[in-house]
Amino acid sequence: MASLSLRIDLDPGGRIGPGKIELLEAIAALGSISAAGRAMDMSYRRAWTLVEEVNAIFGRPAVESQAGGRRGGGARLTALGVALVSGFRAVERAAAEAAAEHLAALQGEVAPPGPDAPER
Repeated sequence: MASLSLRIDLDPGGRIGPGKIELLEAIAALGSISAAGRAMDMSYRRAWTLVEEVNAIFGRPAVESQAGGRRGGGARLTALGVALVSGFRAVERAAAEAAAEHLAALQGEVAPPGPDAPER
C-alpha cells in the first residue's frame, strides 16, 4: 500500500520529520533519551544530537533532561515538544486524507482524480 512520508522544512534551515517526531514520542513514553534511542535502535549520541537539533531549530528546548544520581535521571517533553508532536501528527493526518485518493490511483486501485474523472 502506498503511504505518505512528510517532512516539514522550517526557517532557518531546520527540518522536522517522522524520525525526530518518533524520537520525541519515545522520550515521552519512556522518560529517557537513552531508552528512546535504544527502542529506536540508535545510539544515545545520535538521539541526543537529534534532540539538540530540534532545540536549536526552535531556539528553546523541546526536551528537558535531568541528570542521573540516586533519584535517577530522565527526560520529558516540554510544552513545545508536546506541541511539536501533536502539530506534526495533525499535519500528517490532514496530508494523508488529502492524498488518499491520489495514492490509491498510483497503485491502480481507482481512477486518478481530476477534472475528467467520473462523479462518484
